[in-house]
Amino acid sequence: MSKTTSTLLAFLTGCASGVFLGVLYAPQKGEITRDRLTFRLSKYREQLEKLIVDLMEGKDFPESMAKAEGEKVVNDAREKAEKLLEDVDRLMAQIKSQSN
Repeated sequence: MSKTTSTLLAFLTGCASGVFLGVLYAPQKGEITRDRLTFRLSKYREQLEKLIVDLMEGKDFPESMAKAEGEKVVNDAREKAEKLLEDVDRLMAQIKSQSN
């Protein structure tokens, strides 16, 4: 995986973790916090799904010998994005179960 892709995924993971922790420790009622977190996670999920679609369509990849390496990067990024989607879904389920 290229350094740029690794850096991007690390940045996105750090951002998601920061948002999650920031919202959890926000000085608001739990119900409001859970609603905000669910909303943000759903937006995050939509962005990840769009990223997966863009990667699968091969946007911004030049036609050359680098294409094989690009496909490998795309597959790695797709797998990591799918794992992040699973994590988001699990967090949303936990939030919903706690609000009931």
